[in-house]
Amino acid sequence: MSRFISWAKDWKNQKNYYYWLKEYTKPYLPKIILLLLLNFSVTLISTYMAVVSKKIIDRATGGSYITGYLVLYAVMTFAMLGIDMLSQLISLMMNEKFSFGIRKQLYEQIIHSYWMEAKRYHSGDLMTRLTSDAGNIADGIIGTIPSIIQLVLQFIVAFGTMFYYSPILALVALVIGPFAALISFILGKKLKYLTRKVQESESSYRSFMQESIANLLIVKSFMNEDYSTKRLVELRDNRFYWVLKKSKLSIFSSTFMALSFQAAYIIAFTVGAISLSKSVITYGTMSLFLVLITRIQAPIVGLAQQIPRIVQIFSSTERVMEIEKLPIEKAVEVEKPNGPMGVEVKGLTFGYDKENVLENLDLEIKPGEFVAIIGESGIGKTTLIRLIMSFMSHYKGDIVFNSEGGASVAASAGVREWMSYVPQGNTLFSGTIRENIRMGKLDATDEEMYEALKAASAYDFVMELPDGIGTVIGERGHGISEGQAQRIAIARCLVRKSPFVILDEATSSLDPETELAVLKGIQSISPRPTCVIITHRLSVLPYCDRQIKIENKTLT
Repeated sequence: MSRFISWAKDWKNQKNYYYWLKEYTKPYLPKIILLLLLNFSVTLISTYMAVVSKKIIDRATGGSYITGYLVLYAVMTFAMLGIDMLSQLISLMMNEKFSFGIRKQLYEQIIHSYWMEAKRYHSGDLMTRLTSDAGNIADGIIGTIPSIIQLVLQFIVAFGTMFYYSPILALVALVIGPFAALISFILGKKLKYLTRKVQESESSYRSFMQESIANLLIVKSFMNEDYSTKRLVELRDNRFYWVLKKSKLSIFSSTFMALSFQAAYIIAFTVGAISLSKSVITYGTMSLFLVLITRIQAPIVGLAQQIPRIVQIFSSTERVMEIEKLPIEKAVEVEKPNGPMGVEVKGLTFGYDKENVLENLDLEIKPGEFVAIIGESGIGKTTLIRLIMSFMSHYKGDIVFNSEGGASVAASAGVREWMSYVPQGNTLFSGTIRENIRMGKLDATDEEMYEALKAASAYDFVMELPDGIGTVIGERGHGISEGQAQRIAIARCLVRKSPFVILDEATSSLDPETELAVLKGIQSISPRPTCVIITHRLSVLPYCDRQIKIENKTLT
């Protein structure tokens, strides 16, 4: 009874995956139908070629004219090759569009979801879903599903043709079919489990490689090269274990089916040979049988072999649908205020798990204020900023932004339209310095970028680079110093000319003189923005209007 309940629950999920695939496939349906028609025409032509070959043999053995049939056979051969080439081209183009469509949809879901929700997944796992899983679905819809339909049609046409000429041979060729279907059904559930384990091990494998390469400096600084290689081998071995287990089952299934059909072929061939010896059938009918028996049995074998691929499609669909369930940020559109904005926080309580990081916190920052937030590491300073910027949604309390004129708006992703943020660490992209600064304002002119560079005390060193603002830097600012990368990040923030600026340890890599110049540059912006600075450096405090300390989960 419990097995039936488990199966019923799983069947419900399978239906959900099926409906998702059906809805996603609708825009591509006309071209898929065209592909099916092309493939079906190949099946019809190839079957009729077998009939023509029968006629050629029968007429040749009877001394009749065969030139016309030979010409027809040659024309059909070239026609079939041309259709097959066109079919492959359409399939390739559709596969690319289909897989990109899924990747684009997933990518948009991830970047528009709450930051905290997306971060629950490892970036390597997300990449696996964006690449491998999306590719599996595309291959399945464009390749596997049409192949299954084509195999069914091929079987019907071949069996019908064979039955027309020799019912006994057609039925003998079919004898193994029901048995193959039963074996496929039994193996399906086991293959689904193994496919998911392969995908999970692939995610772990990729995630580790991505993380270790991204943090290569840490690996090398602690001399963990050998350990990292050993860990990679362990993850590879785990992946290999599941791949091997799945492959063994698939190979066993395919081999067993092949042996079964070979036995059926031998039986059918024996029956055909006996019928030929007794003149029940002609040589042409025997040749037709030898061609069509594979087209009767092959679709059944092919359908059995498609079971792992079908399982893979549904398993990948499950993983894609899981990402699609990520909650989308609420972004209320608000007009950019003319002057600085303040923020008022009331009764804010938040925790990443069962234990709260912040409890019943009240805070008011007035428009145009420079406020420093201090406190021990891990006390909740960055968490407070993430909540103010609506990167996370599950909290208790109210966060409201207020303008000098008295207008107010509740916190949402929409308020980030007029906020600027410099997070901790090196957050530069590979590309030119110009491209990095334009991330802050996509339509920024060179003049605006130069102005931002000056305010961030970065103009002089950027102009000294070989290509100035067009200088190409590597991932995470490779090619420039940490302090220079930090100043470019600050310029990216300031080019936005936002009324609300947040700096999270943004001057930690700067010397005191440069730090002072950066703070003065921000204060000189007109109108002066509201600025919240998270810092551990006491040298920053004299340039702030006041300081706020987080202690015991609240402000002191």
